[in-house]
Amino acid sequence: MSAKAAASIPVVLDTDIGTDIDDAWALAMLLRSPELDLKLVTSATGDTETRARLACRTLEVAGRTDVPVGVGVPGGEIAIGQAAWIGDYRLSDYPGAVHEDGVAAMIDIIMASAEPVTLVAIGPLTNVAAALEREPRIAKRARFVGMHGSLKWSHHAGHGAIGEYNVKTDVAACRRAFAAPWEKTITPLDTCGRVRLTGERYRAISESPDPLARAVVENYRIWREAGGQGAGDASTVLFDTVAVYLSFSEALLRVEPMRLAVTDDGRIVESPDGDALRVAIEWKDLPAFEDLLVRRLAGT
Repeated sequence: MSAKAAASIPVVLDTDIGTDIDDAWALAMLLRSPELDLKLVTSATGDTETRARLACRTLEVAGRTDVPVGVGVPGGEIAIGQAAWIGDYRLSDYPGAVHEDGVAAMIDIIMASAEPVTLVAIGPLTNVAAALEREPRIAKRARFVGMHGSLKWSHHAGHGAIGEYNVKTDVAACRRAFAAPWEKTITPLDTCGRVRLTGERYRAISESPDPLARAVVENYRIWREAGGQGAGDASTVLFDTVAVYLSFSEALLRVEPMRLAVTDDGRIVESPDGDALRVAIEWKDLPAFEDLLVRRLAGT
């Protein structure tokens, strides 16, 4: 059953689901957020066909086969630790619509929408840059919310800023997306790198009978067995869930305007000549966000 509300925000999700498990958590959170109306999922980076299959099966488990899936621009070989979860599930098995050209589907959704679309990007920005190249007018009809970069801190305790994966995987694409004339909001590792469910919070999800929560937990187990980090009694860092949250609320974070440049080695740095972005730089109430995440994913 759809969780969307009467006045929900139209959203396109661009995701590299399958490499890190947090994308699976983020997709589940988005599907369980009544503020959001998911119009399209596009797969980003590497084996985008397998990633699209992961998105399709997740949507089917969630009862959301009304959501189309687009296959994004393929790239090099990148491990997809959740692949065993889909087995021999094919794109043709998905009851909903599948677009072989995910970039074209992204453009079509944004250009056809009667109201501005929120593009939630939680992977490298190859698809987003390609869409801007094909149809620059999407920047006037959408806003961008992303999980990108690291300003002062990484997700490792006590470590300073790093070249974050989603940026350094495709530096040129990140520069293109940041330079586009749309409203841009990001959660860098400084904030999203702090989200991790443990104790009662994690058990509420791991023991939930909800089909979508069970699918996320099963994906997590398969991903760990394929070489991912984490343990059976806590989540890994759930970076991408913060971008989903920022697409409908900023109440639990401090968001500041900044001018940022992307360096050749994939770092984001403050610069007077940089692009204007809004940056979630600090938590106001991280426990409240984690409680919200648990309620939505556990189906309570």
